[in-house]
Amino acid sequence: MSGPNGILLVDKPADWTSHDVVARVRRIAGTRKVGHAGTLDPMATGVLVLGLGPSTRLLTYVVGSDKEYLATIRLGASTTTDDAEGETLGWAPAERVRAITPERLADAVTHLTGELDQVPSSVSAVKVDGKRSYARVRAGEQVELKPRRVTVSAFDVLDSREASVGDAIALDVDVRVVCSSGTYVRALARDLGVALLTGGHLTALRRTRVGPFAAADARPLDDLDVASALLRPASAASALFPALQLTEGQATDLGHGKRIAVGAADAETMAAVAPDGRLVGLASVKGGRARTIVNFPAEPEQTGTPEEETR
Repeated sequence: MSGPNGILLVDKPADWTSHDVVARVRRIAGTRKVGHAGTLDPMATGVLVLGLGPSTRLLTYVVGSDKEYLATIRLGASTTTDDAEGETLGWAPAERVRAITPERLADAVTHLTGELDQVPSSVSAVKVDGKRSYARVRAGEQVELKPRRVTVSAFDVLDSREASVGDAIALDVDVRVVCSSGTYVRALARDLGVALLTGGHLTALRRTRVGPFAAADARPLDDLDVASALLRPASAASALFPALQLTEGQATDLGHGKRIAVGAADAETMAAVAPDGRLVGLASVKGGRARTIVNFPAEPEQTGTPEEETR
């Protein structure tokens, strides 16, 4: 009997690591073959894209998708982690925080929109000489990461309000961010604080979209029914790429690695779908001929037996 096969959208709760979610889904679905496309920090919530069975092959194509976030940035203090989980490095004077006008805020946000050379947070998962940066920081090492080119397509201020934190004053700013893969929203919070001379860090982060997959379609972990929640491989692939509808003969030939004649326009990647709705694979089309990039096994899609588990 084959195991579960498809894409699962989970609404990750706060205080769970992405690995925690994968481990739980493995137990629920009764399979070890579960992977995710893009880590979410423990404090973050929102859509986490998981691949089960052969559909883990699709995760490579999900990882590079753009992402959308809703976040709250607290201006007034920096932290060691650029978010609320880190140690506060000191507070800016109240008058400096209150001097942040809507116009100054909008101007600083504009300068952090578009193509940027962003330095990742030191506690990120970026590897330095084969070891995760966050592991080096936690070991007491001083880490300096190189900037990387990212794109922030949208950085919208939704709301702002003054907040009292003990004896200090902060400005909490709710934002919406649409960005390329590899962008750190924590780093945007840090850099916004630097630009406004107040320091800044994240206090809330929710991922609302990964490529075509929205948090509105994600399932909570509580009472998760994997069988009903799984997106079939063909549906998931067709959300990522244009669909190439095949005849039975074309599906057989393409599945055997043959180049086939098709009526589709040139495309770097298409989701090749058999008449019965099965995902044959991902294919490229050039000059009226399609060739396979990744094949998918022609096996029945069944779910494993759910198991009772605890976290």
